Amino acid sequence: MKMFFHTDDSLSSFVLRVTVGAVMFPHGAQKLVGWFGGYGFSGTMGAFTEKMGMPWIIAFLVIIGESLGALALIAGFMTRFVAASLAAIMFGAVAMAHWRNGFFMNWFGQQAGEGFEYHLLMIGMCFALILAGGGKWSVDQGIAKGLESD
Repeated sequence: MKMFFHTDDSLSSFVLRVTVGAVMFPHGAQKLVGWFGGYGFSGTMGAFTEKMGMPWIIAFLVIIGESLGALALIAGFMTRFVAASLAAIMFGAVAMAHWRNGFFMNWFGQQAGEGFEYHLLMIGMCFALILAGGGKWSVDQGIAKGLESD
């Protein structure tokens, strides 16, 4: 259990986890509550399950992972678990929707959809967090210190 929460006092891990969480949260907020032009929970569940054929539990976990998981990541709570979850979500997004559109994002509206470059960046940053942990000012760091004193 100690290894799960263990992290160093790294400022770079802090910057990385807050950046990943801050970039991911608006995507999750679109899906969970309809902010930023999203469809909200019921609309997203319908799109994922009916249009994309995703099992309801996977659709639910994607919504929760991108929204509440992003907030947990910002706080540095369960950093490795959340980062692994977000990496899995990004792998799924590439496989289900973005691979066929190629690497590049659709900057000029000339592709059928968005490519997977954003997802690849997120996967790489999540793997760095899995390896390093939450770093400075993370809830994980406090939990790890508490476990060490026991």
